[in-house]
Amino acid sequence: MDYLQQPQAIEAKSFVIIGEEIRRTRPDYRFASPLHEAVVKRVIHTTADFDWLDILWFSDDALESLCAAIKQGCTLYTDTTMALSGINKTLLAQFGGEVRCYIADPRVARKAKMEGITRSMAAVDLALTEEGDKVFVFGNAPTALFRLLEHKAQVNGVVGVPVGFVGAEESKEALVASCLPGIAARGRKGGSNVAAAIINALLYKLREEQ
Repeated sequence: MDYLQQPQAIEAKSFVIIGEEIRRTRPDYRFASPLHEAVVKRVIHTTADFDWLDILWFSDDALESLCAAIKQGCTLYTDTTMALSGINKTLLAQFGGEVRCYIADPRVARKAKMEGITRSMAAVDLALTEEGDKVFVFGNAPTALFRLLEHKAQVNGVVGVPVGFVGAEESKEALVASCLPGIAARGRKGGSNVAAAIINALLYKLREEQ
């Protein structure tokens, strides 16, 4: 059987198919910018779901703020090790940044048990005690997103795409209603893979511009 085997060729072909599908089924759809297009198409590539054309929300300053933070060498904080694993850390390091996940940190476990809160909430609390530019990347835990918003902290950006049925949609609508620069998945859909895809799309686009 003849089939594509090179990873780069498979990815390139996938994006060609995505572009063709959008032009065929949504001829009136317009991307706001090349960066907006890069993010949306990479999420579609990750999920094979074209609903993302409609449910991925961007604040007016989200892309500018997130890209500026990455170029300044910010620290990304994820709510899951899956999101952490999916982000291109080598490329992020080229901009002077790093990514951390405190969900398994003993300090977080102790705080969560003592206060009767989720580890995701305690991880946000710990992250906010650290210095430097911060971007939060949430793909799984609505409680983490709620907790960040409760703090009213001025962070450089938030990728808020928790998936699920309990609190997920509400937490993302709270992000939409906030003044933070953010990207949100409206509704129930989301996931750590989507969160990582959004960050990677930004990283790849910034690399192209270097």
